Amino acid sequence: MSSNTSRIAKNTLALYLRQIIVMLVSLYTVRVVLEILGAEDYGIYNVVSGLVVLFTFLNVAMTNAIQRFLSFALGQNDMEKARDVYSASFVIHALIAVLVIILAQTVGLWFFHTWLNIPPERQEAAFVVYQFSIVAAVIGIFQIPYGATIVAHEKMSFFAMLSIIDVALRLGIVFLLPVVIFDSLVTYAFLLCVSRVILFLIRKIYCNKTFEIAHFRFCKDKKLFRQLLNFSGWTVYGGLVNVSRNQGLNVLINVFHGVIVNAAMGIAGQVSSAVHMFVAYLQAAFNPQIVKSYSARDHVYFMRLIFTASKLSFYMLLFLVLPLYINADFVLRIWLGTVPEYVVVFTQVILLFLLTETIIEPLRMSIQATGDIKKYQLIQSSFIFAVLPLALLFLWIGFSPVWVLVAKTGLNVLSFVWHMFFLGERIKLPVWDFIRKVIVPIFIITGISSFITILLHGLITDGWSSLIASCVISTISIGCLVYWVGLNKKEKYLLQTWTKKIIRVGR
Repeated sequence: MSSNTSRIAKNTLALYLRQIIVMLVSLYTVRVVLEILGAEDYGIYNVVSGLVVLFTFLNVAMTNAIQRFLSFALGQNDMEKARDVYSASFVIHALIAVLVIILAQTVGLWFFHTWLNIPPERQEAAFVVYQFSIVAAVIGIFQIPYGATIVAHEKMSFFAMLSIIDVALRLGIVFLLPVVIFDSLVTYAFLLCVSRVILFLIRKIYCNKTFEIAHFRFCKDKKLFRQLLNFSGWTVYGGLVNVSRNQGLNVLINVFHGVIVNAAMGIAGQVSSAVHMFVAYLQAAFNPQIVKSYSARDHVYFMRLIFTASKLSFYMLLFLVLPLYINADFVLRIWLGTVPEYVVVFTQVILLFLLTETIIEPLRMSIQATGDIKKYQLIQSSFIFAVLPLALLFLWIGFSPVWVLVAKTGLNVLSFVWHMFFLGERIKLPVWDFIRKVIVPIFIITGISSFITILLHGLITDGWSSLIASCVISTISIGCLVYWVGLNKKEKYLLQTWTKKIIRVGR
């Protein structure tokens, strides 16, 4: 168990430190791309590429299946089974790629020409962007088995290095865009597609050279194919409605408000993605251990991981969200110069959504570990799908597009409450212990730290002084409250262990 804790600490540290670089470069590239393309073309790219993502719901489902089965096999030290899972996943993903191409070039094209609200003079460029987005999506499908293999083996330092390579490629694109003589929007889509090819090749070469299981062989185990497809079959519905929620909302906003508001949604999404990556990497370090502990039937450690991952994920995100939420207007003006309408409020609401989502993720992974997900997917997906009719209703009767994200956040809170009681029945999660040890401390820490930070923030009018003071005050208040209220003795020991490792790395 100590070696598992050490591995989580090492993986989290590697990912967290690299993410600082990734976030800064990502935010810089978004600003420059927005300046070069303009709000209209930036909005066109977001809505067109988002339409393609709608057809990758099968890919999302299979990602969960492969990661679960690989981690489960490795947890039982069954290398032959793990290699069969790896090989079978390639066959399945090839079929998914063919299906995505068919859907994108039929239903997708019909929707593109019939419903998307794109200025007539940019229709041709948008069509080319759509085709490049399809190519990028197909490449993404084939790289899923490699990514799942890396995560299952807990090689998070390489996983983090891929993020640095990704932002470096994006930075290169930013430097190339101003000197190209072709249409900037089309060139941007083409170069992003090229970057996907490069990342795919890097993953492939690394996995083939590093992991024993990462070599394709014809898998004759029909039972394994059925297990993978059965597991993914119940997540297809979940994947479909999840992608529909994220990208469908973007399409609805486009239909009712046009590409300028799509640009605002895209910018807010970039901010939330950069912030969420910090906690996503922490959860990526925990997830394989959650599956492996269930596979090894270590129920005590399994529950401890769920509790700890839920709390630490929220606390880590709160460190970033609180000062950013309070100073959103100032930070966005410093970042973008001119802030498009709705960007500030979109960003604030999405940050609140992330806080709810980050507690749900460890609960979601725990049910994925069991493999029995039929009932879970049917009910959980209904929560997700309900956002679309609500958003359509709000937009139809003339509400602000902000209410689309408010509805999304509110339904996520209801989903979280349902998760707790469902897992109490399914995996014997001690619900009231979870509320007492996780939810109550989260409310106390968030309430007190927010009150202190907002109160002192209101006394300072200068932008930079207010931002710096908010960051310092929120960090100190959250840090002290987390240590004294939010952590139990074992978690304090874990934190002390991680701190010692950071000091050793610094030396």
